[in-house]
Amino acid sequence: MPEPDVDVSVIVVTFHSAPVLAGLIASLGDGLEGLSWRLVVADNASSDGTLEVLREHAPDALVVETGTNAGYAAGINAALAAAPRARAYLVLNPDVRLSRGSVATLLGELDRQGVGIAVPRLLGSAGELIESQRREPTVLRSFADALVGARRAGRWGTLGEVVSDPAAYESAGTTDWAEGSTQLISRICLEECGPWDEGYFLYSEETDFHLRARDAGFSVRYVPDAVATHLEGDSATSPRLWALVVANRLRFYRSRHGRPAAAVFWGVLLVREGSRAVLGRKPSQVAFRVLRTPSLLRARRGPEWLERVG
Repeated sequence: MPEPDVDVSVIVVTFHSAPVLAGLIASLGDGLEGLSWRLVVADNASSDGTLEVLREHAPDALVVETGTNAGYAAGINAALAAAPRARAYLVLNPDVRLSRGSVATLLGELDRQGVGIAVPRLLGSAGELIESQRREPTVLRSFADALVGARRAGRWGTLGEVVSDPAAYESAGTTDWAEGSTQLISRICLEECGPWDEGYFLYSEETDFHLRARDAGFSVRYVPDAVATHLEGDSATSPRLWALVVANRLRFYRSRHGRPAAAVFWGVLLVREGSRAVLGRKPSQVAFRVLRTPSLLRARRGPEWLERVG
């Protein structure tokens, strides 16, 4: 087997990322301290000066211009195809900031038997803990979310999908999947799992990849000694993006459990979003409408889909 060119290939997908990209680049040196690495950026047709920021702050980066906004998974696949062969591949959102030595700590965890993906403790912009660990989506967990809310359900043993018990974030352990803004993936895991599913466009692609990795015999390892900050986006407040989150959750569940089980899952999602829509929550009102529109649930996700959602 050929030796890797670098310890880590850093994979970043950008789309109108100019305001946050320089901060990420500034944190890479400290975050990857002690390792050889190469930055590979797939840009999904940004028109806000993202490429100019990249050229100014990371002139040696390998840039893949996709020519279209094909989505996050498609950008990851494009960057991976161009990346130098590495021991591991660090997939980052552009609004992540790495703490000193965090990647070397994650890389050490990939040496553990069976670990294919390592994720850090994530903090928000104010230093607060981001509850990034997740359990596999089930009908029961979605129903508990609808009934009492995701964070409260997550405190009741394994009832919730979001792992919200603070104690779970104080020590290293295995999680079904994790929030995907910062993840180090071993080369062998990538080779076994194959490309990321581009049909999601945005959201649920990490759920799909992490559980496919588990199917292939790899675990996702949460590592609290490695720390990163994620400034986070607006999926919970943007009606269109929240509708995409919900629609992709249904797509993901159907892909793993088939149509009959997905019909039950759809019903639970409908109850959850409908109950919140009645309370005046705009994102849930849009998601509820999407769940009741078969043509939107069947359509391929992308910018056109978001335009149709309105």
